[in-house]
Amino acid sequence: MKIIIANWKMNVGVRESVALARGTLLTLRGRKLIPELVICPPFVALSEVRKVVARSAVALGAQNVSWAESGSYTGEISARMLQELGVTHAIIGHSERRSLLHETDEMVNKKVLHALASQLTPIVCVGETRQERQAGKTHEVVGQQLKAALLDVRLRVTDRLLIAYEPLSAIGSGEAASVPEIVETHTFIRSLLREFFGERVASAMQILYGGSVDGENAYGFLREQQVDGVLVGGGSVKINQFKDIVHAACEVLEAQQKV
Repeated sequence: MKIIIANWKMNVGVRESVALARGTLLTLRGRKLIPELVICPPFVALSEVRKVVARSAVALGAQNVSWAESGSYTGEISARMLQELGVTHAIIGHSERRSLLHETDEMVNKKVLHALASQLTPIVCVGETRQERQAGKTHEVVGQQLKAALLDVRLRVTDRLLIAYEPLSAIGSGEAASVPEIVETHTFIRSLLREFFGERVASAMQILYGGSVDGENAYGFLREQQVDGVLVGGGSVKINQFKDIVHAACEVLEAQQKV
């Protein structure tokens, strides 16, 4: 099963989010085989968007989550609070939070542990800068981020944790990574997951690609066996663009069924 996660970031308010959620549901109309779909609106829109996607195939995600259950953490949102709004997934360690808000590997790890303990599915983001890739340090950087994020994490086959590989040079730039680069890095990430959790658990985990995913390149990414899905930013708030991405996933699933 392929998965598409829509990260609306800080681009839409409540009314726009509701309209976008309705449009997202329409992208699935008439399709027999559909991908798993998670939408991540801004915090202020979660309650209203929940009303739109209730009883649908679309799940609700958050763009962040605190590592604390409660307490004096002004401006933070706990896993429990999110779950009261029907949230099942949370993006953790996005590069924008790491670079702009100085979120550290230690903070990411604490959030992952708390999310798992709260039965919230973490979407853990990792990725290197353009300079690091050009210097041949992709494995070093991604490996360090992954090891730090998953420190002390214990997973059973029934537990869910998603990894999103997002090279920083591709985020919001319109320049997605090449398919060979993505496949090679996803293969490396899978090898680390096997090392951390064993073959049985690692083989069940999903690894996504994110970074300038659009309607033109989505099919090329999703048809690869090593790419379990995509994390879509800017393309997810342009409903016609997002429709093409969803339909690309549907076409991949239909093609796989015929094999």
